[in-house]
Amino acid sequence: MQLFVLNTGYGYNRTMKEIKSVGIVGMGALGLLFANIIQENLEGFEVSFVMDEERFRKYQKENFTINNRPVSFKMKSSAEAGVCNLVIVAVKGTGLDSSIETIRKITGNDTIIISVLNGITSESVLEQHFGREKIISTVAQGMDAMRFGSKLNYTKAGALHIGTAKGESSENLETLVAFFEKAGVPYKLEENIMRRMWSKFMLNVGINQTCMSFDATYSKVLNDKELFETFTGSMKEVISIANAEGIDLNEKDLQQYVDIIKTLAPEGTPSMGQDRINKKKSEVELFSGTVIKIAQKHGIQVPVNQMLYDRILEIEKTY
Repeated sequence: MQLFVLNTGYGYNRTMKEIKSVGIVGMGALGLLFANIIQENLEGFEVSFVMDEERFRKYQKENFTINNRPVSFKMKSSAEAGVCNLVIVAVKGTGLDSSIETIRKITGNDTIIISVLNGITSESVLEQHFGREKIISTVAQGMDAMRFGSKLNYTKAGALHIGTAKGESSENLETLVAFFEKAGVPYKLEENIMRRMWSKFMLNVGINQTCMSFDATYSKVLNDKELFETFTGSMKEVISIANAEGIDLNEKDLQQYVDIIKTLAPEGTPSMGQDRINKKKSEVELFSGTVIKIAQKHGIQVPVNQMLYDRILEIEKTY
């Protein structure tokens, strides 16, 4: 990782690290989306998808398109990739544990790691293997990207919300911001990243599970009374457990996220809705599974999330 001089705006300059290589683990919707943004804005920059040998052989045969335009990306097996300055973890939550060794092979002493996974647990999992000092807490929000097969379509790229939680490096955050500025990656700095993570978790618990459970689009959830009550009811239960965990969420936050859903492609569906269409195992354990566990710890009833959890498991049994 090279060094450059940062003008801090406070009357002095100091030397900081510069990101010269990016490895993305996971070729889902968000991996493809951000790889494309970086590749389009930084001509000749080294951004690669890194994967195990089996996936390497599989994806080399794929012809990817983004919004119906052919695209190509550099792919590397984890055995040959080498250390990257920035690692973007973009696997599904169900694939995080199996991706750890791939991440390990491209992580060095100065590597920065960000996770764009759903839920509130991926940073803790990564911390166990790589230390908190390498991680910058990140929330992917506001995108409506949908991947079916080798085709990615989206109308909104959203943004990566970033900030430092306890044990994370402010220097690494500055390095990441400098790279995002150069690469045109949409981002927002958060003073309280944990509150943002819980806020996005609340939304995912509501919209992902409702869309999957009822085979619904964003428009259908917003306009069907039963579905809308399920959507918002599950989010209200997240507010209850968040408050019990010391996170200051409230119904104003809930309404802000309802308003975000109104801006997305009406006929779109989130990742769990896509899982149902593709007959893939979902991230239900990250969502209602997590809500139920935390609720049990605090003696809180979460009937809407329990219903969604049970319903989704029954759907997955039919695959």
